[in-house]
Parts: sequence; C-alpha cells; structure tokens
Amino acid sequence: MGTLSSELQPIAAGMSDAPRLYADANLPAGVVAFMRHNLRWDVLFVIEHDDLRRAPDLTHFRLAFDYGRTLVTLDRDFLDDLRFPPAASAGVIVCSAPDEGGLIRLATYVDREVLRRDPADPLPLRGRKLELHPGVFLQSA
Repeated sequence: MGTLSSELQPIAAGMSDAPRLYADANLPAGVVAFMRHNLRWDVLFVIEHDDLRRAPDLTHFRLAFDYGRTLVTLDRDFLDDLRFPPAASAGVIVCSAPDEGGLIRLATYVDREVLRRDPADPLPLRGRKLELHPGVFLQSA
C-alpha cells in the first residue's frame, strides 16, 4: 500500500480524459483560464490555494508528482535536473513567450502534439521535461 495520493492517482486519471496539469504561480491567470475553458485541461492553479501560492519550487515539484499532474511553469529553475530530477516527476513543461498570446499558442501546441497524442497515456511526459518557446513552431512546421 502506498500513500493516499499514490493510491488515488490512477482513480483520478481514469475519471476524465482531460490532461491534468499543475500550474505554478508565475503563469498568468488568463493563460490558465484558456487552458481550462478552451483546451479543457484539468488545471490545479496554485494561486487559487492559499497554502500553495507561496510554496517553494521543490514543494510544487513534489506535489505535482504526488497529485499525478504535469507541472507547467515559466520558471527555468525547473530545468535543473539535479534539483528537480526528471525521473521523480509526472512531467515538467517550462514555457517562455513574450506575452500571453504566445503562451496560449504554446499551450495549444502542447495540447495537440504532446498531451492528447496518446489518449491511453494520462501522463505522456512522466519522467521527462519539455522546454517550449515560440521557436518550437519553426521546428515542427
């Protein structure tokens, strides 16, 4: 028997086919709203939780894993594999864009090309990190 969160992860993932994300505090609220309403993602947004909004990065990293959610952030610190080992994650997406419109385009791209590519895999980035920036479209076009 594991922890409560490890036991509940498969149940929560099976309740919906929506990608499950953990959005840290530096993502703009408008982008999170787009993820929820337009992309239909199940997003836990730390700003909406008083006990999480000021938590350290390591806490966010661990909770995203415990909750079975891919961490999405603008914080490049999460690219440090020594502090945040990919194998200990449910996946990490680090985005950079000049504005909210750019972030929305990146989210739309990752929805189509990564998160919904295999409907049978609720965590396609488990154990991996993905760094996204507007140039990713040039590579994929």
